[in-house]
Amino acid sequence: MQVWRGFCGLAVIAALALPISEANAGARKYRTDDRLAATSLFVGLGTTAGFFALRGWKFNGKGPYHGVGRAQAFVMMTAACLAVSPIVGTVAVGRELTYREAYGLFADCVIPFVGSYLVDRAFDANPQWERAIKAQAHARR
Repeated sequence: MQVWRGFCGLAVIAALALPISEANAGARKYRTDDRLAATSLFVGLGTTAGFFALRGWKFNGKGPYHGVGRAQAFVMMTAACLAVSPIVGTVAVGRELTYREAYGLFADCVIPFVGSYLVDRAFDANPQWERAIKAQAHARR
C-alpha cells in the first residue's frame, strides 16, 4: 500500500510540474487541435471506464468475467484505445489526420497526457520526418 501511495504522489507531482515550461519569445511551431485533445481525453476516459467494467468496478482481485486480471484488462483497453482514437479523431476534425496527430493519439493511449507532448517534441526536433511524409504523399498522387 505504501508503494501505491508513493507512486500516486509522484504522479501528482509530475502532473503539476508538466505545465511549467521555459519562456519562449518565438511562436510555437505546432499547436495541437483542441478537437484532438478532447478526442484523446474522452477516448481515454471511455477506455478507463472499460478497464474498470471488465474488472467488476474494482481494482484488486480478479474480475467477474472469466477471471480477467489487471494486465489483461490493461492490454485489452489499450488496444481498444489504439483502434478507436484515430477513428474518432478523424471524425472530430473532418479530415485525414497527419502522421503527427495520429502518432500523438497513439502515444496518449500508451502514456496518458504525456504521449502527444513527447510526439510533438520528437517531430519538432526532427522536421525531416514531416517533409519526407509529405513528399511520399505528393508522389502517390
